[in-house]
Amino acid sequence: MNTFVVAGGTSGIGRQVARELLDAGHRVVILGRDKRKGEESLESFGPPRDRAIFLPADLSTHDGVRDAARQIDEVTDRIDGLAHSAAVFDAKGTRTADGLRLFFALGYLSRYHLTQLLLPKLLHSERPRVIMLTATLNQVPELKPELFPYFERFGLMTAISQVNGACLYYADYLAKTHPRIFAGCVTPGFVRTGLFKQAPWFIRASVALTGPFRANSVEVGARNVVQALLSGEGSSAYVWNKAGDFDRRWPITVDPAIQDSIIGSSRRVTGA
Repeated sequence: MNTFVVAGGTSGIGRQVARELLDAGHRVVILGRDKRKGEESLESFGPPRDRAIFLPADLSTHDGVRDAARQIDEVTDRIDGLAHSAAVFDAKGTRTADGLRLFFALGYLSRYHLTQLLLPKLLHSERPRVIMLTATLNQVPELKPELFPYFERFGLMTAISQVNGACLYYADYLAKTHPRIFAGCVTPGFVRTGLFKQAPWFIRASVALTGPFRANSVEVGARNVVQALLSGEGSSAYVWNKAGDFDRRWPITVDPAIQDSIIGSSRRVTGA
């Protein structure tokens, strides 16, 4: 029996990932801000809930990430896989308590920070895996290091490419610096979840009008994440960019100088 951590595991795709890992006979630790949603998630898992643990965590702040890592330390000595699905669709450029854009803090930086803090437990596993959910990407975006980490001029479309691109850069960094860790990013496609509640009105309208015709189910959205956690392997980091099709993937290649800058800024701002 393996132990998996699912950040953002109390709703949507994260909850479905947790459910399928439990159904496969594994132990799962789910992280989420809302205690009520956490308890509802545990109840929804049925009998396998005996192998599930909910830990309350606010991953939007440095202190929240550190507290999450501390709690995980108390409940497990080994982590076989870590799935990052926590995210927010914040078009207003809201600042966190640390002075960072919320979209950036949840969509990338908390993933870097939590993974770095959990590295000792991941490296206790024979086949550790780190998988991050991202928006649909057909290539590695061109990152602009001068925007990191504060995004002084915030534009949603720019932030989407930069934040999701940073996840790819970090997956590649993990694969290079810790060859035993299999890392990758998965696009779940368009899935109608609570993520769009804070989206601009025109995006919410588009979701309402076209969602019934083109939305994937959470089961389809979670499929590649679960398979990557259970059986993913390779000599580099990968992106799965078609929901439900595990054979469709492409290797991540990045600019080393930009990678040094992005990882360096991440390290300075988190201390990890």
